[in-house]
Amino acid sequence: MLRRCSIWALTGALLLTWGIAAARAGGDMKYPDWEGQWVRLGNGGVFDPTKALARAQQIPYTPEYQAVWDKVLADALAGGQKYNPQIHCYPSGMPRMMMAYDPMQMIVTPNITYVQVSFASEFRRIYTDGRDWPDNPPKSFSGYSIGKWVDEDGDGSYDVLEVETRALRGPRTFDGLGSPLHEDDQTIIKERLYLDKADENVLSDEITTIDHALSRPWTVTRSYQRDRHETWLENFCAESNQYLLIGGETVVRSMDGYLMPTKKGQPPPDLRYFSQPPK
Repeated sequence: MLRRCSIWALTGALLLTWGIAAARAGGDMKYPDWEGQWVRLGNGGVFDPTKALARAQQIPYTPEYQAVWDKVLADALAGGQKYNPQIHCYPSGMPRMMMAYDPMQMIVTPNITYVQVSFASEFRRIYTDGRDWPDNPPKSFSGYSIGKWVDEDGDGSYDVLEVETRALRGPRTFDGLGSPLHEDDQTIIKERLYLDKADENVLSDEITTIDHALSRPWTVTRSYQRDRHETWLENFCAESNQYLLIGGETVVRSMDGYLMPTKKGQPPPDLRYFSQPPK
């Protein structure tokens, strides 16, 4: 009798364990499969991959910030780089980091979705635990992100992750040609991330930027291709960066270790604190 009770107890425990595991698995199945490595698609070197670079991006700037960008763009096209936060090893921050200069990883958990970009080891946490905005979230280049999962087609599984990002700090630009965001760092970024219904290996991110440098919200859709047999590489800015900012001018270190100008007619660095050779 005791043995029979023990068997029933063991059976009951196993059934309970299997039930809990099945419930957990069923809950996990509500979330989309975003595993793997995501590599950007399209004209990835510009923020809007459907348009060409520079003014062809048609960024809806206010007159004030159009003038700022015109000046920056002229310097950039002449070979200057001092406008670009990346050459000083600053993170790209949001929304530029979602250009995914290097491959990107998305790690989905019920409470947080993590975004890791190989370039400069940029990292985001998107909180999906139902929290409200904190009174004074700490500012960062990637910002403070709160997300919400949505089941758009009503099949019991989540299709879309809606995200809002605030508490950003600068300097930040939209892309490598220095298209600026407002220096007040009041940017708000809204996103919709989802898998392509025709191809589960394509992830899209609709990015809407609300910023005082813009005359209206600017929406761009970026897409990424999945590689399930990924290899991850490290990318350290301090190891590979050849640019230097000296006295407000950007110079580059040549392959033979000497300083070179980045644009035509650029003056050499000021050597006032170095001993001058006798004439």
